[in-house]
Amino acid sequence: MIPRPLTIAALMAATAAPAMAQTADAVTYGPRPAYLIDAMDASPLKDRLAACAGQTPARSKFSIGHRGAPLMFPEHTVESNVAAARMGAGILECDVTFTADHELVCRHAQNDLHTTTDILTTDLASTCTTPFTPAEGDTNATAECRTSEITLAEFRTLTPKMDASDGSATTPEDYQGGIASYRTDLFTAGANTMTHAESIALFDSLGADFTPELKSPSVEMPHEGFSQEDYAQKLIDEYKAAGIDPSRVWAQSFNLDDVLYWIENEPEFGAQAVYLMDEYDIEGYSPMDPATWPNTMAELKGMGVNWIAPPTWMLVTVEGGEIVPSALAVAAKEADLGIITWTLERSGPLGGGGGWYYQSIEEVTDNDGVTYELLDVLAQDVGVAGVFADWPATVTYYANCVGLD
Repeated sequence: MIPRPLTIAALMAATAAPAMAQTADAVTYGPRPAYLIDAMDASPLKDRLAACAGQTPARSKFSIGHRGAPLMFPEHTVESNVAAARMGAGILECDVTFTADHELVCRHAQNDLHTTTDILTTDLASTCTTPFTPAEGDTNATAECRTSEITLAEFRTLTPKMDASDGSATTPEDYQGGIASYRTDLFTAGANTMTHAESIALFDSLGADFTPELKSPSVEMPHEGFSQEDYAQKLIDEYKAAGIDPSRVWAQSFNLDDVLYWIENEPEFGAQAVYLMDEYDIEGYSPMDPATWPNTMAELKGMGVNWIAPPTWMLVTVEGGEIVPSALAVAAKEADLGIITWTLERSGPLGGGGGWYYQSIEEVTDNDGVTYELLDVLAQDVGVAGVFADWPATVTYYANCVGLD
């Protein structure tokens, strides 16, 4: 058996680099953009997007691979990110957490191994913080498994899968299911997990830039002497060790203190550090009412924050049946804050209102074509600089069509 680091190196050399070579066929859209355009209501935007059908696909930094391309590929895997790069994503994301030996790895959360890998069907199931408990009566099956409970060497033995679980499962094997109907298990075979350092090497070989997210630990910090500051610093140190120019890195965190740490201690990286906004969890919060915001946009700018990243719904509202910028979006623009946003195409079919990501425009969300209507407002009226997408080709097509880099 080939050691896993060599497997990743081989994939990078044999698969990734040719995929993003500077050739006319390096980037491909596939059928989804055309499908979404066909679904749009008649409008000048639909006509404009349809007229771009013959354009040559090209990479764009406006298109950000959210955990790679997890609509169809297991998130945070080599294969998911190669797919995102092939769809023209100019920036790729590694959500960063740590193992028991404080090595940085790509996982959406420190405690998601039970839904994103096969850990429950391996000997490492004994390390899980919450062992698998089968469903019984009205009680769903449960489990919780953390990277912080296993070493990097043990992490490397896990097989990634689509992020899902079957709450009705009575065995760990059945618990591996539960994939949403709009996703697929078709592209999971042979997928490889990554360390953060491996993601840097891979993304660089793909010609993409970087947006690592420092994830909130599930364990109490400091963890065996490893402080939050050590954690934030180690993320940056791995880019420095790889010789990556800070201008290519947008380090993110929901923890404002992490962003302020980078601004103060690593100013070259801190200049592009991104404050991920989850103020929506505050009782009474509204992106339309500045009185409910924990910090005004001007206050964030005054702290040295240059970039924010709210979810899409916080940046838009509906007026007169049209999607328009929210008060938050207007204030961010006035404060000269750069904006990126998340996450396009994480909601499944939009005929029923779009769910969480479309909550502020639910009344006008009635078909999949609203994806492009929302994207256009975000780009042209809100002025976002990049959009995280679970299927980056959708955003790449738009960016190429309207002339965004």
